[in-house]
Amino acid sequence: MAIGTKAGAVKLYGAPGVELTGLHKETATVTQLHFLPGQGWLLSLLDDNTLHLWEVCQKDGCSHLEETRSFGLPGRPGCSPGITRVTVVLPTSACAVACLGTEGGAVYFLALPALVLLEDKTLFPDEILQSVPDDYRCGKALGPVESIQEHPRDGSRLLIGYSRGLVVLWEQTTRTVQHLFLGNQQLESLAWEQSGKSIVSSHSDGGYMVWAVSGTGQKTQQPVMSTIPYGPFPCKAISKILWRTCESGNPFIIFNGGMPRASYGDRHCVSVLQGQTLATLDFTSRVIDFFTVQSAEAAEGGFENPRALVVLVEEELVAIDLQTPGWPTIPAPYLAPLHSSAITCSCHVSNVPLKLWERIVSAGEQQSPRLSSAAWPIDGGKNLAQEPTQRGLLLTGHEDGTVRFWDASGVSLKPLYKLGTANIFQTDCEHTDSLNQAGEEEWPPFRKVGCFDPYSDDPRLGVQKIALCKYTAKMVVAGTAGQVLVMELSDEKSEHAVSVATVDLLQDREGFTWKGHDRLAPRNGPLPFAPGFQPSVLVQCVPPAAVTAVTLHSEWNLVAFGTSHGFGLFDYYRRNPVLARCTLHPNDSLAMEGPLSRVKSLKKSLRQSFRRIRKSRVSGKKRLNASSPSSKVQEANAQLAEQAGPPEVEMTPVQRRIEPRSADDSLSGVVRCLYFADTFLRDAAHHGPTMWAGTNSGSVFAYALEVPSQEKFSERAVEAVLGKEIQLMHRAPVVSIAVLDGRGNPLPEPYEVSRDLAKAPDMQGSHSMLISSEEQFKVFTLPKVSAKTKFKLTAHEGCRVRKVALVSLASAGSEERLENCLACLTNLGDIHIFTVPGLRPQVHYGCIRKEDISGIASCVFTKHGQGFYLISPSEFERFSLSARNVTEPLCRLEVSRLQDTSCLRWDGHRGHGGFATAAPLYPHPTEPAPAVTSPPSRPRFLPATARRRRRSCRRRTAPTSRAAPRADAPPPTATVSDHTVPAVHTAFPPPNPGPYTGAGLVSLAAPLPALPSPWLPRVPRGTPGRLLARSHRLPQQQHGEPAGHHRRHHRGGSEGFSGVSGVGGKNGVTGAQGHCRQHRGAATMAPCPAPAASHPVLPQVLGRSGEEPEERQRG
Repeated sequence: MAIGTKAGAVKLYGAPGVELTGLHKETATVTQLHFLPGQGWLLSLLDDNTLHLWEVCQKDGCSHLEETRSFGLPGRPGCSPGITRVTVVLPTSACAVACLGTEGGAVYFLALPALVLLEDKTLFPDEILQSVPDDYRCGKALGPVESIQEHPRDGSRLLIGYSRGLVVLWEQTTRTVQHLFLGNQQLESLAWEQSGKSIVSSHSDGGYMVWAVSGTGQKTQQPVMSTIPYGPFPCKAISKILWRTCESGNPFIIFNGGMPRASYGDRHCVSVLQGQTLATLDFTSRVIDFFTVQSAEAAEGGFENPRALVVLVEEELVAIDLQTPGWPTIPAPYLAPLHSSAITCSCHVSNVPLKLWERIVSAGEQQSPRLSSAAWPIDGGKNLAQEPTQRGLLLTGHEDGTVRFWDASGVSLKPLYKLGTANIFQTDCEHTDSLNQAGEEEWPPFRKVGCFDPYSDDPRLGVQKIALCKYTAKMVVAGTAGQVLVMELSDEKSEHAVSVATVDLLQDREGFTWKGHDRLAPRNGPLPFAPGFQPSVLVQCVPPAAVTAVTLHSEWNLVAFGTSHGFGLFDYYRRNPVLARCTLHPNDSLAMEGPLSRVKSLKKSLRQSFRRIRKSRVSGKKRLNASSPSSKVQEANAQLAEQAGPPEVEMTPVQRRIEPRSADDSLSGVVRCLYFADTFLRDAAHHGPTMWAGTNSGSVFAYALEVPSQEKFSERAVEAVLGKEIQLMHRAPVVSIAVLDGRGNPLPEPYEVSRDLAKAPDMQGSHSMLISSEEQFKVFTLPKVSAKTKFKLTAHEGCRVRKVALVSLASAGSEERLENCLACLTNLGDIHIFTVPGLRPQVHYGCIRKEDISGIASCVFTKHGQGFYLISPSEFERFSLSARNVTEPLCRLEVSRLQDTSCLRWDGHRGHGGFATAAPLYPHPTEPAPAVTSPPSRPRFLPATARRRRRSCRRRTAPTSRAAPRADAPPPTATVSDHTVPAVHTAFPPPNPGPYTGAGLVSLAAPLPALPSPWLPRVPRGTPGRLLARSHRLPQQQHGEPAGHHRRHHRGGSEGFSGVSGVGGKNGVTGAQGHCRQHRGAATMAPCPAPAASHPVLPQVLGRSGEEPEERQRG
């Protein structure tokens, strides 16, 4: 299956793990995709009216997708350029010619694979009009070509449909019209019946007609049957229709659109009709294209017997099992809609124990009993990647209060389990699925399909923070209205009441009034819960502000949470609060308005603005003492600064001055991070449980905890005593806190040591505390809390810290050699890696565009040096900082070409048009090789390295005194020891781009028996950061940084899809060509019988208009 995007990307998918990716040299929307059956070739049509030929090539044992040449249809002299705009593309079954229908009504023929125009074959509308009766002609033009279909039994006959309604059966060898089908409604699409004795046409009035194709006799035909399925009232157009024969009885008639205009004109539906059985599949986003998949071996009698219906909509890809009664949905192994509801937070869990994994999978399977057990129908290609050695979970929190569990172990994100929290609360809109409760009498018989649901009952349900203990299966989910849910995994369904506890974070402080949203009211009494994570305790923060930080320590039975007002500590075993601390400053009135408040204090903002102006004026009037030495030095420096120095002199970078933040800044009390640790706080001789909290104003609070032993939990309560309070000098927000043991290693997670899953921490040497603020990293010794070392990132680099994590990087040579490092993502989208506890800078990557604020905010690091971030609202991109821990697709698509065109090369000295080939270009007896009078444009074919170079982004220069490397020098391979990557890997994804987001999937080609899943191949830096969404530019590597980056996309949704092309069935053909006029430019189904799978393609970077990287100029 091939999918095109709005950003010009082409992705091929097959069996799980099989994926190929390619990027057009032009950033234009892909409108149509068509396979050349059995050849391993793919034709793409862009919205700039150019055709491009792609080839599945083999390299190093793996397949990849390569663009080989392109073609633009020349305009006709004296005519508008619009009349040669291509509307329909049909590669013939012999793969020797492609038919191009245009807006002007002409049909052009293109030799394949050379992409040479066969001018003597061109069919103009005037030639057709000569055979049309005068009473039908009426002096009107035929209109654009809407559909071209090849006769299923005779490749010399073409069925051509024009917008006005006329359909002709054209004999190519004699250039005559065999039959005329005089339609009286605007034509939308055409389809053949398998035997070639009938055709079906769909029209703009919401109806379709069946026509008989007789061998002899009357030239002008009338419809045998005409019906409007959802009439009699006016209906919308049926933009595409398929007719599939079935050995068991009535044929399948499948179409999209046709809904009653007044009642259901806003519905996005695909209707499946077989005899008297009708199902109206109702999707929540616009239908882009669809195709059927049938067995490779046709049944006796020539029946197609479709196995599955695959539908591409803007937000997701859905497969329907047509062989099981009820036509259930087949779960997709890739392209799952991550953004079924908007993603609000994410969390990654590494090395998940097998027992927990199996319990989560079992709970997920019980949630979807209506799904089909049939295998995924698109199964081409062979996955060459090794089975993942670790099980990784990616948890995403959503706006509707759900938490989704994804299998992030391999190249694609697979949905495992969905946890809902809305049923615990009383909401304004009860969550009922009215579409699934449709009565038997309802017409049309709607059936909701797909899981994309962009609507939320209540914005307060949104999940803000998630914490999961993988050893005890306990989880904490915190939301927008201050709700903190403690949950535990259960294998059985149950019915119980949820305990509710309230924690007042203001501590009765006077002068504060909450102006934001109300708290969510919990339901009373016992509630039913399905197998999976079930809530046991609900902790409600007061005021009900959004939770900004949460952490869980299951060994101590404690959960800590923080909001913009303070933080609290709760003992969920005894179900009572342990601690509540208010962090508000007296001037933090803005914190009382809440994120959902629509009214902001205008007085407050104006007052602050005038104060800032007044302060700046006062500071400007201050005069330095002229006699003081410092003033003289400053005057001399000012004079030197005014003098323009020679341009070739390089100045040593100096630290930038950082202005201290005011203590009365708004929202200074926001709790940014919470942390549990067993360390030394009171003295150097005794260690014990501690809790640490960091705020937006640079304050750090450390509490010593008295935690009873496991046997005395029910007898004694946990106590908390304030041990330390630290105030950072510049009051920069504290992003992260971590404690390092005597050897400088991070402390293990709860239960890891007791279960022999990690080495015991060194409690003999002195511990250190690493505090990461937005401006600097600082290491303090414990318990004295004296500064040991620091690195001022903002002063040196001019950027601010957004995300940090301690990561363990394994050596590429030996898994036993590990190195703990600090990974940091800045507001410029760069990733910096530092040693710990020395804080020495190691490498520096450009990862995310600095303009992509939401992508930077969504980034999450894994323990082993990988990371995820949202490249669009519906797609994750994965990257790797580790030389050993890399996830990328490796696959193979076997292709046996009927014509050997792999040796095609440009040779202007040859006498046959400049092409040298190892086999005849036109072996089909009915397709003689055309005389080529002028050499075609030089094929745009470059080696993979050159393509990457041409598409790489402009290098972002950094101040440095080192000489720049030579242009021909190999890329630098700086590493942290041998643990970091010598190159950046990008892996690409499941779909989405608009919503498949932003810029998106726009074209779909039916299944080729072998293709891909979501993550990308190993490519050097400068690969496209956004493949299925907006164009994404990555800065090139700095001096001394690795030459590449590991990336891959996990996609969900599919806004921007524009078409599909596929294969299967007899001769591999699964979909009839068709063009949806409703979405002009949306691609259609294309037939393609090719044998097998695909491999990750090296992604290319999309350059911005007006910018030509120097490497592209060299290329």
